[in-house]
Amino acid sequence: MLLTITTKRSPATDLGYLLHKNPARAHEVSLSFGKAHVFYPEAKPDCCTAALLLDLDPVGLVRNRRGPGGEGRALEQYVNDRPYVASSFMSVALSQVFGTAMAGRSKERQELAEQALPFHVKVAVVPCRGGEPVLRKVFEPLGYTVVVTRHPLDETFPEWGESAYFTVELRAVHRLKDLLAHLYVLLPVLDDDKHYWVGDDELQKLLHHGGDWLAAHPERELIVQRYLKYQKRLTRRALAQLVEDEESDPDAEAEIHATEEAVVEERITLNQQRHAAVVAALKATGAKRVLDLGCGEGKLLRVLLEEKAFSQVVGMDVSYRALEVAQERLHLDRMPTKQRERITLFQGALTYRDARLEGYDAATVIEVIEHLDPHRLSSFERVLFEAAKPRAVILTTPNAEYNVKFETLPAGKLRHKDHRFEWTRQQFQHWAMGVADRFGYSVRFLPVGPEDAVVGAPTQMGIFARMGSR
Repeated sequence: MLLTITTKRSPATDLGYLLHKNPARAHEVSLSFGKAHVFYPEAKPDCCTAALLLDLDPVGLVRNRRGPGGEGRALEQYVNDRPYVASSFMSVALSQVFGTAMAGRSKERQELAEQALPFHVKVAVVPCRGGEPVLRKVFEPLGYTVVVTRHPLDETFPEWGESAYFTVELRAVHRLKDLLAHLYVLLPVLDDDKHYWVGDDELQKLLHHGGDWLAAHPERELIVQRYLKYQKRLTRRALAQLVEDEESDPDAEAEIHATEEAVVEERITLNQQRHAAVVAALKATGAKRVLDLGCGEGKLLRVLLEEKAFSQVVGMDVSYRALEVAQERLHLDRMPTKQRERITLFQGALTYRDARLEGYDAATVIEVIEHLDPHRLSSFERVLFEAAKPRAVILTTPNAEYNVKFETLPAGKLRHKDHRFEWTRQQFQHWAMGVADRFGYSVRFLPVGPEDAVVGAPTQMGIFARMGSR
């Protein structure tokens, strides 16, 4: 079975440092079920490909096995698809051959290991129960562009129909450790089988490799069930752990942090000024159907519902509990029928593709992106600007230069404990113009709040308009 990883990020040969495998020579690693070979079909400054070839020993797999079964069963153990398809054997090989890369470490290029890079992965043959729809459902929400080629049972006899085997190509911008974690978890999920016993240690492996992305994945139940071979006890524990981890940040902690941020900004009632600026910008676009991403407890949603210009208002947040609070504060249970029909709330994540985000006139992302880890911004960009593609995007974020004006904010501190970064005006505009250029949008910038001649306004707004749309 063969898996290749390609990058064109120059110098592309740095892939060897990230994988800890020198492109100048072939590598061989002995495994309990065969041998893994790593080699580089191409290693140029502008394009580098690392290949992992897994050579299974089907006889060795069953030579010492004990258990029931007659001749037919014994023959099945020797004659099967395992040596030729990507499955749990490939996952084990990834962890043993590229273990250091999966841990996100690189002795020579650590700064590169922490960056999201463009990768193209090709898996020669993948068995997938559920076919192409399952392949797309598990990979596309993670930001991958998926190309699938299904193979016939026999090219000589096309009337026999299609097989359950596919060649899969994946393109995305990710950290290498995240890419390897996705493959490690999802390859046996596609195959829906594992060659070894699944116990408590497998639960820990799943939480370890899926902890950063699995909780918000729209197919997390499918992934957990298949990975843990439908063991109900383990599945329940895994899902409970993922939900617990998911809810810790956006609920109690977020409420505390939001209060702290409000205290910092309360003297200028900045939140109200943001909402007024957002509504004005939305009206200027002519939007009727508006999507509020990262809606939290629904403060902006309430303002949008007061405006008759918006026929449909939709709020999405990663926290189910935050959405429950929004539902209570908006009094959806007592809202008049016509008003209730205008609003929808649903759970989702900003960094995972979701068909429910498509088809809106405008999307608002208000004081949200600074809560994302920097390496996840590229996934957010593709989810919103490439996949969802609203006609307009209204996005705000703090202006770090203005922080010196807040008397209660110590020097060098961020406004919110959960902020991963706060940008200067130059940094924000550089990022926004890059996004606009990559995804076919124009962008203009407006200050929000009282504007200082030196440090600008406390909030900076980017108004994106899709090129060619009306």
